[in-house]
Parts: sequence; C-alpha cells; structure tokens
Amino acid sequence: MMANLGFMVRIRNHLAAYAVASSLASWLCAPALAQSSAEDGERLETLFTELAEPGREDWNRVESEINRIWSRSGSPAMDMLLRRGSEAMEAEDHRAAIEHLTALTDHAPDFAEGWNARATAFYVSGEYALAIADIERVLALEPRHFGAISGLAIMLEEMGENALALGALRMVHEINPNRPTVNEAISRLERATGSDTL
Repeated sequence: MMANLGFMVRIRNHLAAYAVASSLASWLCAPALAQSSAEDGERLETLFTELAEPGREDWNRVESEINRIWSRSGSPAMDMLLRRGSEAMEAEDHRAAIEHLTALTDHAPDFAEGWNARATAFYVSGEYALAIADIERVLALEPRHFGAISGLAIMLEEMGENALALGALRMVHEINPNRPTVNEAISRLERATGSDTL
C-alpha cells in the first residue's frame, strides 16, 4: 500500500513532537479527557507510573484499568454510543460501528476513546488513511494512548514504513516496557531497519 507523502510527513512530525514532549512530564501527565473526574485523573497518573515499572508482572491488569477509565465519557448517552459501536464491531458490522462511532465523535469530540474506537473500525474496514487520521485525534487528546500508538505501528508496518513503525513501538515501550509482543516487534523491526537495539 502506497503512503500519501503529506500524510507521512504529518506522522513523522507527530512522532518527533511526541519524542520532545515525552521529556515534559507535566504535559504528559495532564489528563486529556475533559469529562474525566479529578479522581480518575489522579488514578490514571498512579496507573501510568505503575505501568512504566520494568519487570512489572501485572501490567495487563494495569492496562485494563486504564482502558476502563478511558472508556467512561462522563455521559450515559455517549457511553451508549461507544457500547453500540463496540457491539457492532463484535458482530463484524463495520458500517454500523462506524455510524455509531461517528455520532459519538461528532457529539463528544474531546472523548479520545470515541476516536480510538472509530480508528479501529476504519482499520478493519481497510480505510487506513481514515484510521490514522482518527489516531492523530486520539493522540492529540491523550498522548499516552498505548492502544492507539500500537495500532498506528501495525498500520505503518503494513504500509512498509518500518522506521516509523519502530518509532511508534518505542513510544509504547516507554509507556509499558513489559509487553512481550511489543518488545518482540521492536527487536524484529530493529533488525529490519538496522537500528540500535533497546
């Protein structure tokens, strides 16, 4: 699949911006969801600190709790749209999923998980450009969204952009150094690109 040049420039710029921003802890630690409560924001900071600990064996539980917090929009109606979109995805009705999730992103543009869910629906529909555009929105709202960055890496590798895919996976590794599949993919892409190892 050929990548659009302007699009790839935007992705490169985003990855470079992330690398600079990752050194600014206060920026990275700010909760991105306007709807999330202060309590959720504090809990997310604790969870991300735990997730970044090398050798942590319960990283899967920590990621699951982060995802649970991210999935709450603060609005029952928006949560229902997310749930309907997810149910349509499970039923492999991708068109219906995209319709529900588009309604969600239209009505709750600051809810990162709506964009992430729609990116997934676009990806499984083969609409990579639309999926990656939604991932850009996710990362503007929540730069630490490991699921969105992982999805971006998968698409970039499938598009033959191995160096960019490697950069995205290194971001995921920075957030969570304990996920075996990410570490294996990093090693594989480092060999493919001739890059330094972790």
